[in-house]
Amino acid sequence: MRKNIFLLILVMLFAAAVMAPTGVATVQAATTNLTYSIFFPPTHGQAKAGQAWAKEVEKRSNGQVKITVFSGGTLTPADQCYDGVVKGISDIGMSCFAYTRGRFPVMEALDLPLGYPNGRVATRVANDFYKKFKPKELEGVKVLYIHAHGPGLLHTKKPVRSLENLKGMKIRSTGLSSKIVDSLGGLPVAMPQGETYEAIQKGVVDGTFTPIETLKGWKQAEVVKSTTECYGVGYTTAMFVVMNLKKWNALPGDVRKIMEDISNEWIDVHGKAWDQLDKEGREYSRSLGNQIIPLTKAEDARWKGAVKPIINDYIKTTTGKGLPGKKAVAEAESLIKKYGKTYK
Repeated sequence: MRKNIFLLILVMLFAAAVMAPTGVATVQAATTNLTYSIFFPPTHGQAKAGQAWAKEVEKRSNGQVKITVFSGGTLTPADQCYDGVVKGISDIGMSCFAYTRGRFPVMEALDLPLGYPNGRVATRVANDFYKKFKPKELEGVKVLYIHAHGPGLLHTKKPVRSLENLKGMKIRSTGLSSKIVDSLGGLPVAMPQGETYEAIQKGVVDGTFTPIETLKGWKQAEVVKSTTECYGVGYTTAMFVVMNLKKWNALPGDVRKIMEDISNEWIDVHGKAWDQLDKEGREYSRSLGNQIIPLTKAEDARWKGAVKPIINDYIKTTTGKGLPGKKAVAEAESLIKKYGKTYK
């Protein structure tokens, strides 16, 4: 009798488990949906790198985080991307510090004409620099990582081998690069990349100061004839990938760890992408018969000396505001030497 009752209880328990599985509490992680604003057009190598980062986050978080990417500045324009993240218009954003000059005074040291040899070096320098200083100007967001393009170089219709050749030439340049052109004796002319091709073609300007990748990306190799390898004054533009602080803090700890790990890996992903784009720009220009002119060591030193006042002015201005301008420049120069030995 007792045996039969025991068997009956077992049967009833089994039936209850089969017929009413919802009675058993199950814990399922909620999905967090995030938006990501990227100023690059979707076909650009850097936009693709950002999209790959987003997919990797979704993969490694097992779908706990899903990121919708808005490239080409469709969610927030390039110069409003950072504020868009702070205000929550987008949860994550990628754009340039330089688009809001004066907003990031410490980080602006990275963009000075310090002689960057390539994109991997510039990107590594930018991330180590940020970790060293952790400037207050970025306390309102979670900095995921930073990347930076290869050296800005001179591309002209007529060959330039010396400062004398450059004197009086009208060169398309914007922001910091316009100061570089002015210091070198050229005449800076401000205009966006989209107008540069026609301006060179029609003789409105004699050339442009920009990373060599634009020679293919913007087809500017079709209207210039030579590139001057003025690496001594090679500048970069540091670009942030930041996240809304409230959204970041709301994520589970394991998810934050996953995103930080991926972001550390993506530093080199972007650096390599910049160098690949520069390589393609160089090859495309050469395929059209354009020449690449390396400066002599002595001439390169002259160019470097000519832009020194820009660096000194930065130090003076930031120091006057109580910021570590001198230390910032010294650190950036030290990091360029360090990574220049590794990534040649």
